[in-house]
Amino acid sequence: MMFRTLSFLLAVAVFAWPQQTVPQPSGQSDAEHTDLQNALSEGATSSVDLVRLLEAFLKKYPNSSERIRVEQTLAKAAVDNKDDARIVLYGPRVLDTSPDDLLFLDRVTRSMLALGGAENAKKALEYGRRFGEDMAKLPAVAGPGAVKREDDRDRGVARGYLYRARAEKILGDDSAAEKLAVQAFSTYPNAEAAREWGEALVRLGRKDDAIERLADAFTIPDLRALDEDRAADRRKLWELYRERHKNEKGLGDLILAAYDRTAKLMDERQARMKGLDPNTGVTDAMKFTLTALDGTKFQMGTLKGEVVILDFWATWCGPCRTQHPMYEELKKRYQDRKDIVFLAIDTDEDRSLVAPFLNEIGWSKTVYFEDGLSRLLNVTQIPTTVLIDKQGRVASRMNGFLPDRFVDQMKERINALLADSMTAVSQ
Repeated sequence: MMFRTLSFLLAVAVFAWPQQTVPQPSGQSDAEHTDLQNALSEGATSSVDLVRLLEAFLKKYPNSSERIRVEQTLAKAAVDNKDDARIVLYGPRVLDTSPDDLLFLDRVTRSMLALGGAENAKKALEYGRRFGEDMAKLPAVAGPGAVKREDDRDRGVARGYLYRARAEKILGDDSAAEKLAVQAFSTYPNAEAAREWGEALVRLGRKDDAIERLADAFTIPDLRALDEDRAADRRKLWELYRERHKNEKGLGDLILAAYDRTAKLMDERQARMKGLDPNTGVTDAMKFTLTALDGTKFQMGTLKGEVVILDFWATWCGPCRTQHPMYEELKKRYQDRKDIVFLAIDTDEDRSLVAPFLNEIGWSKTVYFEDGLSRLLNVTQIPTTVLIDKQGRVASRMNGFLPDRFVDQMKERINALLADSMTAVSQ
């Protein structure tokens, strides 16, 4: 099963029909078919117009054999339009035929909570549960991209708990809402979950506990927290603290304690993420860990004090094959230097292709997978050569290469780095 993150799902276009001629189903009249085709064509460039035209079509042909697909298209258009009422109207019909569609589970639940009311809350309670459970079932992975995928999964599970907490709030069960908010914050600590937890505690009359949770919401590192949300958290925290203590004495210490508490939580999560990808949070190329072809790990930091030449290549790259003998020539030229290292960095998405390729073409198997290094170094085309000096700084790069000049250019750059290092030593 392919791992599908929520952020990916929200970007997927799911119109029921591609922008082409719709085949005429058996039994559909020519007039109905023409009207549907015209509606899809006229609304192709505007989701607002598409809703108007397709709803007019359904009003004219309420028993259309294409009703389900029309309603699916209306649901997608409603999502594009951020139209909560129509998302609630048409979204469940999509879920009737695609019960595990995470896009619509998320959007329908959110819209039901936005519209409010007991009936919507009851449905949102069930949809929120399904959404969280389906997110939790997404398979765990390791290696490049694992942290982002794990982050998306945890956030989705936490969002399922939050949806249920808000549904319970509408239904008047604040105790259940508080417990669900706790689960959300435990699954993925963030400002939104802390805020929901704090507000549930206020409704339960546990205001001293609520103050701590609102302080968490205000202080926790969260790139998704908006400035206006932070300001609102600060205002609520101040008002509640003043209400309980009649002054602000001690509020600063409470905020500092919340900062330390939430920072520790995030450090623990960061440590867990490093178990999935040791390069999580690394911003220095010389602190990267690379995976060798045989699966062993290589620490770039062991090369500090040496000139490092990184050759970013891929099995599908024709120019890389042309360039390879030139690298071999350079390696022979500097083979007696112990302070120069050449690293072949493979960028293939499918790593299983690499070993057979090396066997077939007869290249050295001393190859490392990029493991996110290309993104850090902004490698946007293949081949690319990056030169790192003895201080561990990126000193030069070549995006592509000139076949008749590559070896000479590289010699010039390598010799310049060696000369610079000798000058630095003499000084």
